[in-house]
Amino acid sequence: MSGTPLRHATRVFRAEALKQHRRLFGRPLVVFSMLAWPILQLATTYYTLRPVATASRAAAHWPLAADPHRLLAFLATGTLAYAFFFSLVQSAWHLSFERTTGTLELLFLSPAGRLTLMIANGAGSLLQNAWLLTCFTVAGLTGFGTLSVSAWWMYAVVVAALLVPAVAWGAFLNSLLVFSRDSAFLYTILDEPLWFVAGVRLPHFALPTAVQAIGAVFPLTGSLIAVRGALLESRTLPELAPALAWLGALSALLLAAAAVILRVGESRAQRTGKLSLA
Repeated sequence: MSGTPLRHATRVFRAEALKQHRRLFGRPLVVFSMLAWPILQLATTYYTLRPVATASRAAAHWPLAADPHRLLAFLATGTLAYAFFFSLVQSAWHLSFERTTGTLELLFLSPAGRLTLMIANGAGSLLQNAWLLTCFTVAGLTGFGTLSVSAWWMYAVVVAALLVPAVAWGAFLNSLLVFSRDSAFLYTILDEPLWFVAGVRLPHFALPTAVQAIGAVFPLTGSLIAVRGALLESRTLPELAPALAWLGALSALLLAAAAVILRVGESRAQRTGKLSLA
């Protein structure tokens, strides 16, 4: 009996991954777009920021701005982390469409665990959207010689710092947008503002204090601190411990919030027949 919950969860993950694959991969051209879009974003940001960094006193406060390879590595890690988290924003937005197709009602009638379903939906989307860019980024950082890692096992820390918070973020957004009619508004506000407050394209210290405070509540900010510290600054595990501890606490909080939202939303749906939280 102990293996039964695990088998059920595995079946849910497999089914959701297959659903995501069928929805996202209509033609092979989609695979090309998965890499082309982030690379275009990276190139646009680099060639916008590079002239400003070299023609001003930015290098005095931010030394890597004077090194094209290190600046590109900084932006590449930001683009990769942003792709992880924004792919889950897109996943939650697509899941909200299932309110109008009748699929959502069937999901809630199924014996699948609600939180497991939300996590599986986000994880399936994440793996299919981010794997190609991850390979490209690792190859690019290695080729430019910008990797500076204190120990080989820090790569596992980087993967965990990206994957765990991103999955928790996806579960929270999926749970929220399932019961929200404002999915378009939430999708918009979690697009461009997300990369700004999290320091995706700018160093965190260069942002206003108020923006830094807002960014601290997003897991993407902590993931970037951990990833850049481990890959580009040769930081050790004790040095990254505060950021990792905050990421762990934030991930647990997001999963707990997702569970509460699902419980409250489903209970209200049973009483009123409406898929909303209020």
